[in-house]
Formats: sequence, structure tokens, C-alpha cells
Amino acid sequence: MLPISPSALAAVAGAARRPVRAAWSNDGGQTWTPARVAGGEVRPDRTAECRYSGTAELIDVPLGPTGVNSVITQVRLWQGLQGPRMDTEWIPAGVYVVDRLTRTRHGASVELLGREDAIRSAQLPVPRTVGPDSAQALTEVLVAEALPGVPVSWQPGVTPGTPVPSFVVEEDRWGALSGGTDTSGVGTGIAAALGAEVYADADGIITLAPVPTLADPVVWRIPYGMALVAPAEQETAEGLVNLWAISGDGGDGAGAVGPVYVWDDDPNSLTYAGPDPVGDPLAPQRAGLTGVRIRSERYASALITDVGQAYDVGRARLADSLGTQASLSFTSACNPALEPGDVVEVEVRPGQWQRHIIDSCPYSLGAASMSCTTRTTARRL
Repeated sequence: MLPISPSALAAVAGAARRPVRAAWSNDGGQTWTPARVAGGEVRPDRTAECRYSGTAELIDVPLGPTGVNSVITQVRLWQGLQGPRMDTEWIPAGVYVVDRLTRTRHGASVELLGREDAIRSAQLPVPRTVGPDSAQALTEVLVAEALPGVPVSWQPGVTPGTPVPSFVVEEDRWGALSGGTDTSGVGTGIAAALGAEVYADADGIITLAPVPTLADPVVWRIPYGMALVAPAEQETAEGLVNLWAISGDGGDGAGAVGPVYVWDDDPNSLTYAGPDPVGDPLAPQRAGLTGVRIRSERYASALITDVGQAYDVGRARLADSLGTQASLSFTSACNPALEPGDVVEVEVRPGQWQRHIIDSCPYSLGAASMSCTTRTTARRL
């Protein structure tokens, strides 16, 4: 969750003013010009390629080459919270590039995409061999070429000094950073090879962070009374994987890594794969667990260079693929500090609490409510 004071968090569920402010920049974010906002929407979404997207109605802003335009302009949004007897606390709501602009009577209506779009659109004009070097050095070069001056943040749990062998980037700069593949289908994404995910956060900083899991600390508890609409629960087996085989082979003559195997070994989980689904697949049947079902998938990356790294990648992929099966959609009081990937506890029915990972939490600027979509792992009762 984004930094928020206890008084502002308490004001989320009470009577609070919710002002909005914005600023725009044409020099890559070195300087910002304030702008008034008539309305808009912020759409944080962990499953989208741009973690933050949105719209905004900017009032009395200049347009054209020296004003707001769709070529070089970046827009920054903040959502404010002001409870009784407290100053306004400003929560960042994303830093964006302008994807589309429509002139209006009072300014401009802009459609916005996160800074990932600037990296995505800065494709390499010719194929390039990058590395060998550390993950940090390669990442910062690829980012700086598309977004000069924008910092890269490495969250705890991700090792920036991990060595990355040389690999060829055909043209997809964002794929090289996040989770691309080469012409043979072997993974080449730096973040994916670290068992991490990469995104532009609410402050526009390019961030590499561990894949969130339900074991992460709970950042917000949402009681039944704060859910304004009865929650809608869904389950699906689409994308469900409970056994991953991870391997690495740079194709340079060095020894291949793996495959190593990572699976759901929790007997209390509906997706339990057994004590050893690779070496002893019949073990669950001998124990009377005839409902155990294996759903396996392979992942190979030329950037995986040791067994420990392969296990990190497997655990990250397992956390994501187990969490797709049970989702929850609900409307709650708007907490603009909530981020995709946060772990929350939701009282879905009086006295029944569930732990979920936030996938998306869109809200209208200035609104008192927000819609959330989450995921969790179903467990045996």
C-alpha cells in the first residue's frame, strides 16, 4: 500500500473531502506545470501491461507543441483525502504518457497510459546483443534509453546483482525487461528470470518487485460494513498450474540448468499436487486422495543461470498460477493508497474473512467508492 497516515486511512470510511490535482510536463518530468482537473478515472491493474492507466479532463491548459500534446507530454495525478480537523493528504495516482487527446471547450480530455508504454513503444531499430552483465546494469540501460532520468527501484526480495548472460533483443525492449521470448520461444525477460515483475508505480518509478503471494503481510482489513455492494465470488480453472518445470539454457555451450520442479505441496489446498508429483505421482492415490489432479507447465529462459534462480522463478510462477482460480469482486470505500498486489482481508459475509491479493482497484477521481477485483487460493474445508 502507498504511504498513508493513520488519520487519512481512518478518513477513508468516514466523511472526507476528496480533492484532485494534476500536473503536466514536456521535459520528461524534470519540471511540472500544475493543472486543474474536472474529472477522470484511475485504473490500477496488475494484470495489464501498463499497471496504471486512466483518463482526465484538464482545464485551462495550453495545447500544441508548447502545451499538452500526445507526443511528449506526461501527466501526473494525485487523489487527496481530507478528514475532519486534518490537512489534505495527497496520494499519488500515477504518472502517465498521453495516449490520445481531445480538445474541449475548457481544455483537453486525455487518455493516459503508464510509463511502461514509453518503454514499449521505444522498440529497438536493429537487433542488439545485451550482456553479459548484472540485472541492474542491463535494466537501467534499457530503461534510460526510453525514459531518460527516470529511476529504477529494486524492492527487497529481488537481487539486482544477479548475473545475466548475453542474449539478443530483436526489437521488443519491454519484452526484454519483463517477459519476452526469442525466436525459438525461450524466455528472455530479465524480471521473469529473477522471479519478479516489473512495472511503473504510482510515482512513475520503474519498479522490480517480487511476485505477491498470500503469505505477504495484510495491508488493509475491509469489514463487511465497508463493502457497499455484496461481493461477487467466482472460480475458474483457466490458467491454473500446480506443477512448474523450470529450466535454463543460454545456448552458449555452458551446462543447462534444471529442470527443477516446483509444485503446490500444501495438503490443505484444493490444488495440492501431492508430496512428489515428479518422482512418485501415485502417492496421493495410496493416501486415499483420489481427487488430486496435476496441471503442469514448463518455462525455459536463457537468462536462468543457476538452480537457486530457477527455484525463485518457479515459486513466483506458482504463486501467480494458483491465485487465478478464485476471485472476488466487490465495491468498498475508496482507498487511493491501495495498490495492485496488496494483500487484504475481506469480510465476505458476517464473521467470514478471506485473504486476497488485489488485482485491480479502479476508481473515479474524487469518488467515495472503488471497485476491486482480487484473487486467492481455494482451500479444503
